[in-house]
Amino acid sequence: MAHRASRARIHYAWVVAATAFVTLLGAAGFRSTPSVLIDPLRDEFGWSRATVGFAVSINVLLFGFIGPFAAALQQRFGLRRVTMSALAVIAVGALLTTQMTQSWHLFLLWGVVVGAGSGCMATVFASTVATRWFVTNRGLVTGALTAATASGQLVFLPLLTRLADGPGWRWVGVTTGLGALAVIPIVAIFLRDRPEDIGLRAYGAGPDEVPSTFGAGGRGPIANAFDALRQAWTSGAFWLLWGSFMVCGLSTTGLVQTHFISAAHDNGISHTTAGGYLAIIGVFDVIGTVGSGWLTDRFDPRKLLLAYYLLRGLSLFFLDPALTTQGGSLTGFMVFYGLDWVATVPPTIAICIHAFGRDRGPLVYGWVFAGHQVGGALAAWGAGALHDITGGYRISFVIAGACCLVAAAGVMRIRFDPVPEREPVDEVQFAPMS
Repeated sequence: MAHRASRARIHYAWVVAATAFVTLLGAAGFRSTPSVLIDPLRDEFGWSRATVGFAVSINVLLFGFIGPFAAALQQRFGLRRVTMSALAVIAVGALLTTQMTQSWHLFLLWGVVVGAGSGCMATVFASTVATRWFVTNRGLVTGALTAATASGQLVFLPLLTRLADGPGWRWVGVTTGLGALAVIPIVAIFLRDRPEDIGLRAYGAGPDEVPSTFGAGGRGPIANAFDALRQAWTSGAFWLLWGSFMVCGLSTTGLVQTHFISAAHDNGISHTTAGGYLAIIGVFDVIGTVGSGWLTDRFDPRKLLLAYYLLRGLSLFFLDPALTTQGGSLTGFMVFYGLDWVATVPPTIAICIHAFGRDRGPLVYGWVFAGHQVGGALAAWGAGALHDITGGYRISFVIAGACCLVAAAGVMRIRFDPVPEREPVDEVQFAPMS
C-alpha cells in the first residue's frame, strides 16, 4: 500500500515544470512591449521605425547571445538563483523606461538591460528544465514551456495596447516591470535546481541513471559555454540548425511580432484590434507548440522541421493580401501562424540533445538560439528600414517567406549519430536520415 501511495504522488518534476511555466508566462509581457511602443514613441519623440527597430535589435541579439552563458550559469549556480536575478534585472530595466527622453535611453534600457536579463528567461531556460528534470515526456514539457514564453508575449498584447492608447505608453513599462517582480516569490518557493537536491531522479529515469555533475566542478560558466561552442563548431548539424533557427527568429519575433501592429495600422486597423489579432497567435501557439512537443517524442524531428518551415514560408506570401482584405482571411492567417509560431523549438532542442548529449545539449542549443535572435534582430531593424524606404511591409513579408523555404530544404540535410546522454562529445558523426 505504501508503494502504491508513493506511485500515486505527483513527481516534483511536474511542480518544477508548472513553476517554470508560470515564470515564463508572467515574465513574457515585456517581450511584447516593443511592438506596442513603435507608434507612441514616434508620436511623442519623433523616433522613426528604424530607430525603435534598432533598439529591438539590440534586445533581440542580447536575448540570444546571453543564452549559452545563461545555460552555463544555471548549471553552475542553479536555476533558482539565476532566474530570480534575471527577473529583478528585467523589472528594473522596464520600470526605468518610464523616465526615458532620448533615443539612447531606449537603446540602453530596452536594448541592453532588458535584453541581458531576458536572455536568462529564453527557451534556453525551458531546455534546461526539461532536460534536467525529465527523461520521459521531455518533448511535451519542452513544448509547454516554449508555449508559455511565446504565447505570453502575445496574449498580453491586448492589455498593453489598451494601456498605450489610454493612460499612455509609460504604463506599459510599469505593468511589465511589476509583472516580472510578481513572479520572483513563486520562483523562490517552488523552483528547485536538480532532482538530486531533493532525493529524486529525473521523471522517467531508470534505476541506473547517473546524476549529472556537469557544470558543478571548478570550471567557470563562461569556459563551459565556449567549450560547448568549440565542440559544436565543426558539426554540420549545428550550422544547419543555427541557420534554420535564424530564419525562425526572422519570420516570428523580428518581423511579425515587432511590426505587425504597425503594418495593420497602415491598413486602417486600430492598435487595439491589431493586438487582438496577435493574441490569436498566442492562443493557438499553445496548441501548436504543445502538440509539436508531443510529436517530437514520437517522430523524426527533422521531418517535423521540414513541415513547419515549408508551411510557414508559404503562408507569409499571403499576409500582405490578408491585411488588405482583412476579415476572415486575416483571422485564418493568425490561427495558422499561431499553430506554427514556435513549433520549431521542441524538435530543434531534441536534435541538440540527441547530437550533443543531455548535459552539453542545452548549452549547444543556447548557441543555436543565438542564431534565432540574429534573424530576429535583422528583421526588426531591416523591416523598419524597408518600410521607411518603400512605405510598406510587402517586400519584407516576401523575403521572410522565401527564407523559410530555404530553411525547409536545409533541415533535411541534417545528419548525426545520437550521442549517449551522459557522455561528452568531441565530434558529431553523420548518419543517414531514418
